[in-house]
Amino acid sequence: MRFDAILFDCDGVLVDSEPLTNQVLRDMLEESGWSMTLAECMAYFVGKTVREERAVIEARTGQPLTQDWLNSFYQRRNQALVAGLKVISGARVAVQAAHETTQGRIACASGADRFKVEMQLGKVDLLGFFEGKIFSGHEMPRSKPAPDVYLAAAGHLQVPGHQCLVIEDTTVGVTAGVAAGATVWAYSPQPSADAALLLAGASQVFRRMDDVPGLLAGA
Repeated sequence: MRFDAILFDCDGVLVDSEPLTNQVLRDMLEESGWSMTLAECMAYFVGKTVREERAVIEARTGQPLTQDWLNSFYQRRNQALVAGLKVISGARVAVQAAHETTQGRIACASGADRFKVEMQLGKVDLLGFFEGKIFSGHEMPRSKPAPDVYLAAAGHLQVPGHQCLVIEDTTVGVTAGVAAGATVWAYSPQPSADAALLLAGASQVFRRMDDVPGLLAGA
């Protein structure tokens, strides 16, 4: 089918931010009393926002999750991202193809805060594709897995949800895209994630972001 708009998640799809962010989160949670490996932290938190896991964090650390703690996390996270963020291999090719296919009707719809999304896209030189078309779950009534951020992006582009393609990498994000009525393709570098992504509603999975131009040509 032909898609009239293409909506990209950010973390894990366009930028390789999850290991950096979760290393900071793991370290800070350990300082607060909740010890786990980086792999365990990523398995639990990828696709979620820290503030929405307040009850779990408070139960595991025995301490209140204060705004000061969150501010410190955001500051340390941003420092790590500025120092070490890399683009996902093939992401620029995918975004360029999406831009050409839809005559520019693309957007970035992320569960993260706007500052983080814009900073990351700027650092990897993708911001120019998405300026004025960035949507943050922090600014919506509900974040992913609710569809709000994808519905906002589709509405801004004046394209109905069912005519949109969403590109995601987590079950939380896939669920959000499907709930918005979109077709969802899941970027899944590791086959071990395929079953969960398909169960969440992805219509297909693919291994490399530079597969996107060929998939769009065949859609």
